[in-house]
Amino acid sequence: MSLHVGVPPEAAAAGLREPQQVHGLFLQMFIRFFSPSEFKSEFMELLRRRFGTKRVHNNIVYNEYISDREHIHMNSTKWETLTDFTKWLGREGLCKVDETPKGWYIQYIDRDPETIRRQEEQARKKKHELDDEERSAKFIADQVRRGRDSKEPEETPVYTELQRESEEEKIAFNLGASSCVAGPSKASSALGASALKAAAASTKRKDTSSNSDSRADKRKKSALEEIMEMEENKRRKQQQSVRTDYWLQPNIVVKVVTKRLGEKYHKKKAVVMEVRDKYAALVKMIDSGDKLKLDQNHVETVIPAPGKRVRILNGPYRDMEALLEGIDEKNFSATLTLESGQQKGRRVDVAYEDFSKLA
Repeated sequence: MSLHVGVPPEAAAAGLREPQQVHGLFLQMFIRFFSPSEFKSEFMELLRRRFGTKRVHNNIVYNEYISDREHIHMNSTKWETLTDFTKWLGREGLCKVDETPKGWYIQYIDRDPETIRRQEEQARKKKHELDDEERSAKFIADQVRRGRDSKEPEETPVYTELQRESEEEKIAFNLGASSCVAGPSKASSALGASALKAAAASTKRKDTSSNSDSRADKRKKSALEEIMEMEENKRRKQQQSVRTDYWLQPNIVVKVVTKRLGEKYHKKKAVVMEVRDKYAALVKMIDSGDKLKLDQNHVETVIPAPGKRVRILNGPYRDMEALLEGIDEKNFSATLTLESGQQKGRRVDVAYEDFSKLA
């Protein structure tokens, strides 16, 4: 690279006319004003494109950066070491940096307005889901409380001592066919039989009351268990949902949301031709036919009109093709009818970011 400039004011003031001194001053000016900016821009572009917002060791990024033969060398910048450059990135707010026993780690801070908008939208959706779970938990708690309040208290039996008017009086029990009389008088037998019948009737009433309470309690428990079972199935289904932090797939339509490529590509649609390293893709612009390599953070899914075919990109129905039936703007989701897999024909609700239009 050559710089076509005149003699700097500093050189003229100091009377520097020797070529070596002038060249040295030019080199210092280049290092001070040009090299750091170019080095920083290329390094940050690699960090953003290759690693996104992941936390990564600074040596890993730097080794990949210097693998390019046309890179700017560190010794031609104002930073003497990679550690100095890493600390500078943290002070300038360009990256999150932290020091560990294994060295320095950096994390790119994405300040793109579209990315921030998507993050806020996902946060609102998550809050809505949490509110639904809280309402469901409150409903179950109210059902349990009502069940406890409506349960009748059980009668506590009162036990008394057996009293006899005379010590010589004996009690006899009449057992039906084989009558056995243990006492001198008929009155004693009748009294014993009457007491036995009264005790049997009382026991029968208690058993009937206990069985009635048990059946009512069983009915209440069954209703509560049914609600709890529904919640457990819902929770288990959510746990079984296989989610990943990458979602790009070939043959889907996406929209470019980054402004770094200029207005020519911003908000334009493209078709994913090839997925690379899970997080990046080679796309072909629909209107111009240009091919670009983009990170998944620079694109978003495309929601077609009802009746169009889509592909599910994340969750329990990942990789399945479906037909878009309707859109639920309030819950940021859509109703899809599965067209492939063992559950073909089933209608499911899928979030906006988990499906995209098929090319």
